[in-house]
Amino acid sequence: MSLASSLVVSSNVELSPSSFGFLDSVRDGPQIPDSFRFSSRNRVPNLINKKQKWGNHSHSTELKYPILHESGYGSVIVASMVANPAGEIAVSAEQKVYNVVMKQAALVKRQLRTAGELDVKPDIVLPGTLSLLNEAYDRCGEVCAEYAKTFYLGTMLMTPERQKAIWAIYVWCRRTDELVDGPNASHITPTALDRWEARLEELFQGRPFDMLDAALADTVTKFPVDIQPFKDMIEGMRMDLRKSRYKNFDELYLYCYYVAGTVGLMSVPVMGIAPESQASTESVYNAALALGIANQAPPNILRDVGEDARRGRIYLPQDELAQAGLSDEDIFAGRVTDKWRNFMKNQIKRARMFFDEAEKGVLELNKASRWPVWASLLLYRQILDEIEANDYDNFTKRAYVSKAKKILALPMAYGRALLGPS
Repeated sequence: MSLASSLVVSSNVELSPSSFGFLDSVRDGPQIPDSFRFSSRNRVPNLINKKQKWGNHSHSTELKYPILHESGYGSVIVASMVANPAGEIAVSAEQKVYNVVMKQAALVKRQLRTAGELDVKPDIVLPGTLSLLNEAYDRCGEVCAEYAKTFYLGTMLMTPERQKAIWAIYVWCRRTDELVDGPNASHITPTALDRWEARLEELFQGRPFDMLDAALADTVTKFPVDIQPFKDMIEGMRMDLRKSRYKNFDELYLYCYYVAGTVGLMSVPVMGIAPESQASTESVYNAALALGIANQAPPNILRDVGEDARRGRIYLPQDELAQAGLSDEDIFAGRVTDKWRNFMKNQIKRARMFFDEAEKGVLELNKASRWPVWASLLLYRQILDEIEANDYDNFTKRAYVSKAKKILALPMAYGRALLGPS
């Protein structure tokens, strides 16, 4: 399943790792030129050889989720720990995610206490380097505009600093996703992902490998962005290499967090919380987690069932398939039966519960950041509508939102963005 970190992707364009010029670097290990490195002390470009430039070729405080009872969806579960058969305490998927959410919230709260309000740190730039950073951010904007047109338009209302930072995060997520879902995915090994993670750590230490890394390296100096969600997304890519079945929703939820919920946690420090918001930082981050999952995982999982099956992958809870009287063979055969329709109705119902949870948090975001978030929420909700319109045939029919509906969503999203915290 593709992460589809491109919130609205052009249907006639395909992005490959080679087009960003980083496939060889993660296969063979990064070789970081001195002119790409940032000083670890102040994280500003160290341009000893100023003539060398980055090449364009490189471009509620309780966490919960819906569960299925015999009578259908309704209740929620909270984070918990359980004992495994060996008597050891096993942390549930939700507890793992909850711990990360609390860490992110604490990071922002510390920033709020020290700075008075969440804002952008001032630039510390050596003479002659600002134009290179601007070039890096411009390239990120071009990538976002090409592959996520509607979302890109929504970012136009953000302040320039927030806008550029969101572009940089978007591009890193897309590049990461392309490692395991792009045309060259067959070349990617666990070792390559280890190298990509090492490259991420270098980036957070102010030592970017290429132009696009440099934009993100600058972003993390200006906003209280933590490395953990980025590392967790790479862990989701590792899961794609070694795992093709999920025995229950707890397992699938952890995967959804890794490949999608992380995007929400990465973005909130940049998008900002509305000054007038009375919500706790923790509750806003819980909503951000739901936002990332709702916008990416359930719609894409349910839309791409047939495509994933042809690749030997099934991103559906095995226990819930069994309860519905379905098996892997039914998925591979692509049979749309009454059992399948009933199963899909329940999956869509749960997906919409994530959207409902996410919408609560959008109102708490900084006013200038709400439009692109609302636009993506409205559009991804419509993927679920299109699956229903296709009579739940997600084996041979691809649910997509038409260009006309995308255009209509923009003024609707803008109207909702004007509403702030109650």
